Amino acid sequence: MPFFKYVVKNEHGETVRGKVEARNKEVASSILFSRGLLVIKVMPIDQGSFLALKSMLSGIKADDVVNLTRQLSTMITAGLPLSTSLSILAEQSRAEVAGILNEILRDIEGGGTFSQALEKKPKIFSRVYTQLVKAGETGGVLDEILARLADTLDKQKEFRGKTKGALIYPVIVVLAMIAVGFVMMIVVIPKLTEMYADFGAELPFITQVLINISNFFVKFWWLMLALMGGGGFLLQSWRKTDVGDHAIDSFLLKLPVFGELKQKVILTEFARTLSLLLSAGVSLINGLRIVSEAIDSINYRDAFGEVALKLEKGISLSQALSANEIFSPILYQMAAVGEETGKLDEILLKLSIYYETESEQAVKNLTTALEPMIMIVLGLGVGAMVIAVIMPIYSLTSQF
Repeated sequence: MPFFKYVVKNEHGETVRGKVEARNKEVASSILFSRGLLVIKVMPIDQGSFLALKSMLSGIKADDVVNLTRQLSTMITAGLPLSTSLSILAEQSRAEVAGILNEILRDIEGGGTFSQALEKKPKIFSRVYTQLVKAGETGGVLDEILARLADTLDKQKEFRGKTKGALIYPVIVVLAMIAVGFVMMIVVIPKLTEMYADFGAELPFITQVLINISNFFVKFWWLMLALMGGGGFLLQSWRKTDVGDHAIDSFLLKLPVFGELKQKVILTEFARTLSLLLSAGVSLINGLRIVSEAIDSINYRDAFGEVALKLEKGISLSQALSANEIFSPILYQMAAVGEETGKLDEILLKLSIYYETESEQAVKNLTTALEPMIMIVLGLGVGAMVIAVIMPIYSLTSQF
């Protein structure tokens, strides 16, 4: 269908401009009128240019989703209809976001619900997001659900930012070490090798080893890059299989420091999201299935799937959790408290705060331990290289 750009006045008397899709100009005017807008002007848009713009739309970022959720909650709380709120947000947003919002708006105007429109865009709106919206529509508390959802997305973003940010420094240092070592082996060591050959000096064992390694780098650097690229490709291909995914995930979870941190991050997200789903009226079994799909660990996904199956058979949540060694005791102990008091959602929220605090402390401990370890490794590497380079020079000078 063609698109029309319009100029209208809203219920506050403000002039608003935007785009709308309709069969013709009359239908476009009717759509705008049904939104409670006073139509001033409706003009067709050149379809070719709009399709060119539409082809450039690449989706929206996580920050955009958080902002849209919060703004939409505020507008609905203020009494604006959902379609009007989406239309206003589309007019105020950049092109990529406006394109997504207009598509959602068209689905709603076509008779679908908000959650159904969101389900068509799983790469932008997760299943947790759409299920919460569906629960809000059913209970007539969409504004409250969107407000809670925005708060949760903000906390998740902040938590992930802290976790990733703390690891930036060690990663940069390690990459710099690799780059410097590569340059030394390809450029610096070969020049020293030529100098030693001219003098005909007898080289110490450590120097000869360094030169041999350098020669290998110079002659077969392409082979090393090919092996690294091929190894990475094979590893990714293997991880896409069920066996490979389980094996790699199990290895990561068993790592001394990183594994513990990964587990706490997973349980933080699980407890916070399940708490939100339960408070929105989603059943415990459905909540477990929804949350498990969003977890970045196949072992935990399978474990939560088994818990959901046991709940269907009448087993309590705490008993189902305690039957699997992957879950820490505090998780099923707190779940038992929540079941006894009938406040499982509140207990899970407190549990998520506990796990978040533990995760942040684990990140601090990790970075505190990594920095001296990196400096020690760097010092030993540089020291060994310096000794290997200086020893032949010292031998040469002592001969004169």
